[in-house]
Amino acid sequence: MLAWGDAGWGDEMARGALVTLAVAICSFAISLIIGTGTAAAKLSGFLPARLAADAYIVLMRGIPDLLIIYLLFFGGSMALMSVASVFGHTGYLELPIFATGAIAIGIASGAYTGEVIRGAFEAVPKGQIEAARACGMSGFLLFRRIQAPLALRYALPGLGNAWQVTLKETALISVIGLVEIMRQAAIASGSTQQPFTFYFVAAIAYLGLTLLSNRGFAAAEAYATRGVRRA
Repeated sequence: MLAWGDAGWGDEMARGALVTLAVAICSFAISLIIGTGTAAAKLSGFLPARLAADAYIVLMRGIPDLLIIYLLFFGGSMALMSVASVFGHTGYLELPIFATGAIAIGIASGAYTGEVIRGAFEAVPKGQIEAARACGMSGFLLFRRIQAPLALRYALPGLGNAWQVTLKETALISVIGLVEIMRQAAIASGSTQQPFTFYFVAAIAYLGLTLLSNRGFAAAEAYATRGVRRA
């Protein structure tokens, strides 16, 4: 029988859920930064920037996320040891697992986030942009009053989907030892010989985070829509 008291696994599973949420938030923030830069590059008139953005998107879409995690984890450790060897250190070093996982997932998700942001800016009606320019709006004012609010409204559904994917992809980080929901469920099931119980609890935890996320993005979409209407 599963015990959730001080001697049970309830606290550990709850901590695993918090770690999953923290990794997802950090990864999504990184993907937004990368995605914004990628979208800006693709929308720019600078050909090398567009080509670099296209190459990044093709690369990230073509490589499995799990492989990106492995490459960053082991490649980063090798690079860290190479730098350390210059200063006489010969032992094994590795990058922080949390940071490695968050960066890897963020890099992988940035390609999809970038396409969402690019599509949102391209969806802004050209007539509104032309009308704003005809009224004498500067480039910054046009961006702040017209393009950014409308693009945010169009991007939120896609960003919500990107967040859900990022949240679920955090389960992959368990392969490098980060104790999040999946890793904690594996440890608990191995210790208690109750794999179905703990993996079912993990599924419920992911479902709960997903439902809360859906509510949050729905509220954000409603707020953005009201803001655009007021503007």
